[in-house]
Amino acid sequence: MIVVMKHSATDQDIDAMIKHVESLGLKPVVLRGTERTVIAAIGEERVAGIGQLESGPGVDEVLPILAPYKLASRELKPEPTVIRAGSLTVGGGVIGVIAGPCSVENEEQIVATARAVKAAGATALRGGAFKPRTSPYSFQGLKEIGLKHLATARDESGLAIVTEVIAPDDVELVSEYANVLQIGARNMQNYRLLEAAGASHRPVLLKRGPSATVDEWLLAAEYILDAGNPNVMLCERGIRTFESHTRFTLPLASAPYVQAKTHLPIVMDPSHGTGHTHLVPAMARASIAAGADGIIVEVHPNPDKAMSDGYQSLNFAQFEQMMHDCARIAHAMDRELGSSE
Repeated sequence: MIVVMKHSATDQDIDAMIKHVESLGLKPVVLRGTERTVIAAIGEERVAGIGQLESGPGVDEVLPILAPYKLASRELKPEPTVIRAGSLTVGGGVIGVIAGPCSVENEEQIVATARAVKAAGATALRGGAFKPRTSPYSFQGLKEIGLKHLATARDESGLAIVTEVIAPDDVELVSEYANVLQIGARNMQNYRLLEAAGASHRPVLLKRGPSATVDEWLLAAEYILDAGNPNVMLCERGIRTFESHTRFTLPLASAPYVQAKTHLPIVMDPSHGTGHTHLVPAMARASIAAGADGIIVEVHPNPDKAMSDGYQSLNFAQFEQMMHDCARIAHAMDRELGSSE
């Protein structure tokens, strides 16, 4: 339930309500707005009647949260969340642009990419140091050496780092190097990993599983929020359908639909969503036109020789042209592509 406090409610009234919620076996989550304070009473069951909470001092009204995801719901927080991590801003009219290779292959490759994508207007650098692959014989990433290369690229370019974490035990290590923790599609329902990311101090980019419903995706985000981390970005990377002309099917309707259901920002992934380089720019433009808060795109100095996902990666010239075209779409929608600075 949501306990909406009156404008005149004092700090003592708010503290008393927090203690009352706790006494009922529920978890209080306090959101202090410019005009009012809201206390969410979260629990597995509604063990308290609305009347018990409405009678508290300073309470204006008590409303049930109908969505299965409580902390992610717009019922709890009507205003959109804006995520800021170093050079990256996502939301609030600013379209974040995360770009880089699927895998960190060596220092020269990732530094060159960082410089190129920043020059073209990207505001964060992506690159996998830990790579979960379908085949155990495929390149698995450079692990901590890859993280160190990413840190060097950040020093050289000033770009925030977005990189994947694949195990709860690795969250602390990856957090030492990354500005944003990415949880990949394969791990969307790895609940121990979600909880570990929720306990971290880094924003999280949560990718949708290829067979997950929107509610399952938002409930996965709920694990991170419930563990104490309010900085979650959703990433639509395409779902598995009967179509074979693309690697996955990128549902553009996810952007406006999710924005109507949750306050969390949504980032679209046209690279995984199509699996073909020549389709990526068009779907990036379409994602921005659909209202996405950000895009994440694979870019490589030489896609033909990439160790993973080269067939869906842009080269530097292609990325620069894509950014030029995307900026025109963003401008037409009175939004800004890149940094808010």
